[in-house]
Amino acid sequence: MSRTAPSIGAAPSRVTRGLILGIIGALFAIPIIAMIEFSLRDGLAGGYTLSHWTSLVDPASVAKYRSLTTGLGNSLLLAVVTVGIVLLLLLPTMILVQLRFPRLRRVLEFICIIPITVPAIVLVVGLAPVYRFIGSIFGSSIWTLAFAYGITVLPYAYRTLASNLGALDAITLSEAARSLGAGWPSVLWRVLLPNLRRGILAASFISVAVVLGEYTIASLLSRQNLQTAILLISKSDPYVAVIFALLSLLLVFLLLLVIGKVGTRRPGARSSKPSSKPDLTQGVAS
Repeated sequence: MSRTAPSIGAAPSRVTRGLILGIIGALFAIPIIAMIEFSLRDGLAGGYTLSHWTSLVDPASVAKYRSLTTGLGNSLLLAVVTVGIVLLLLLPTMILVQLRFPRLRRVLEFICIIPITVPAIVLVVGLAPVYRFIGSIFGSSIWTLAFAYGITVLPYAYRTLASNLGALDAITLSEAARSLGAGWPSVLWRVLLPNLRRGILAASFISVAVVLGEYTIASLLSRQNLQTAILLISKSDPYVAVIFALLSLLLVFLLLLVIGKVGTRRPGARSSKPSSKPDLTQGVAS
């Protein structure tokens, strides 16, 4: 007589799922709707107007909002440098540990997770003397803030790359490439990195999102980025400050959509024929 395995727990009903999603959606939607409504207000006169939005493209307002454009440019520069630091330092280290020193995996994970447990204000206290030394060498350029941001995004980038690297049989792929005569640079560039493309893109986008939303470190280290510029402009024009905050939220939301698209894309765009299975022989043979 066959027995059916007892169910551990019943799945929530459609009503329950809809209620949970509705509550979570409201928590996100209500503040955003309030920001949009505020940005359309016509001051104390009442009613609504698009003048606050159109003033962003008004040539006469360029000088007025120069601090915002400068802050946005600085944040984009910091995002690029931070992503470069993460990919040039963290990714090769993770691959090396995965291939050669698997016993150090837990140690590397512990080191990379530490920054998420340290408040930003405490992190700045430790970084302040370091930045005095950095300033004596590189000056007080905005890009030097990327060293601190590289530490801030480390936990997020590590977990994203680790999940992709853990799903990849890197040891077998590298040994197969080596047996075909490939050197280590060729193994890294032609075999491992193409298979880690999703993790690299997701880690890059998450790093960009974190950098665009960071305020504490830039403020306490007296650097100007997008968030400090928004705070500065809010003292004279709160409507434009809210508009830029909305635009930054929209950009981060689009980045998260891209991450979700990349993360759920099946590697199945590849052919299932045995001859095209490893990209390995093509890259190594060439």
